Amino acid sequence: MKTTLPPKGMRDFLPKEKEVREYVMNQIREVYRSSGFQEIETSFIENIENLTGGDGGENTKLIFKILKRGEKLDLDASSTEDDLADLGLRFDLTLPLVRFYSNNKNELPTIFKALQMGPVFRAERPGKGRFSTFAQCDIDIIGDESNLAEVEIILTIAKALKNLGIEKFKIKLNDRRILKALVMGAGFLEYEFSDIAITLDKFDKIGRAGVISELESKAYDKVKIEDLMKITDELGEKGLSAVETLSPEGYKNLNEIFEVVDVLKEGYDIVFDHTLVRGMGYYTSTIFEIEHADLGYSIAGGGRYDNMVASMIGIDVPAVGFSIGFERIVDLLMEEGKIDQGHVKIAMIYSEKDALVDVMRSAMKLREEYTAVSVYKAKKKLGKQLAQLQKFGYKGFIIYGEELNVEFFE
Repeated sequence: MKTTLPPKGMRDFLPKEKEVREYVMNQIREVYRSSGFQEIETSFIENIENLTGGDGGENTKLIFKILKRGEKLDLDASSTEDDLADLGLRFDLTLPLVRFYSNNKNELPTIFKALQMGPVFRAERPGKGRFSTFAQCDIDIIGDESNLAEVEIILTIAKALKNLGIEKFKIKLNDRRILKALVMGAGFLEYEFSDIAITLDKFDKIGRAGVISELESKAYDKVKIEDLMKITDELGEKGLSAVETLSPEGYKNLNEIFEVVDVLKEGYDIVFDHTLVRGMGYYTSTIFEIEHADLGYSIAGGGRYDNMVASMIGIDVPAVGFSIGFERIVDLLMEEGKIDQGHVKIAMIYSEKDALVDVMRSAMKLREEYTAVSVYKAKKKLGKQLAQLQKFGYKGFIIYGEELNVEFFE
């Protein structure tokens, strides 16, 4: 049976919603471009081996796979799920960017500042605020191994948020090398790191007791868990200063970033968070998130992924990127009522006795003055018609005649 509803986890957007989304995206784009980032567009569809082989963490379990077509779909009883698909929908914008850069490296600047915006797709269980497709707004710097790249990206993202009227946010920084030294220092083996890091990433959600309980449920040694908690507690108390002997490289890296950003920041906090993990396994050193004070979850995140280009074309190229959680930003701004686009939309109402050529001539003249002018034939119940126009974002109306005076809604 046919249905008028979109597929579960997908959404349609009414004109007003679409208008708000485009406004927010354009505001972010303007800030990104002002810092020298250049916009590109990558394919929604990727080869399945790229999606599954890029160390995308838990997201590799959430790929929308596309069935092989025609003669390619030549299967027998022994065929597995992997034999069914050769393509999939992208689950983030980083992996497509790396493929794009690897393919076009000779046509791009030595240090490439990339801007990407668009939908990504994850086959996760839909829920409140969770959808199977959502937009991301990414900036990445490829080819710069210095901390200038991190600083530039952090300051640009912060400026974009502030331009949208978001003030109460905190930037959290960590280094994967510090995280690894923390885990290895407690006696765990290197192959156990990724799994333990996933649990540590839940520290702010389930707390110390929850982390211990989850690690014990995975049958890890209780003495090692206790040692891990001791080191974690020490870092929590002493902060970045306690990291210098644990991970000299990680300490030097973060210390330089803090020194620069602390001087240049405007009205937000930047802190060291030793429990910050980030889910993607491709991050190599710096990782960061932005958390909104009232929400308790991140609204942006990213990190340095120096090995991804090499894994594709065998050439070492440093890279770092940051992604704004677009959907959360839009929801937050709409909830707080902070979106003022400065647009003035008016309606011009005409009657049957008016000549259409004159009506349209007047409308064209008014469109030079106002953001949008829509022309409507008057309904019998004019009051109801005007109320509906006001509901859909019109600021005022004109009754066509000799005097084209706008009457603004209260």
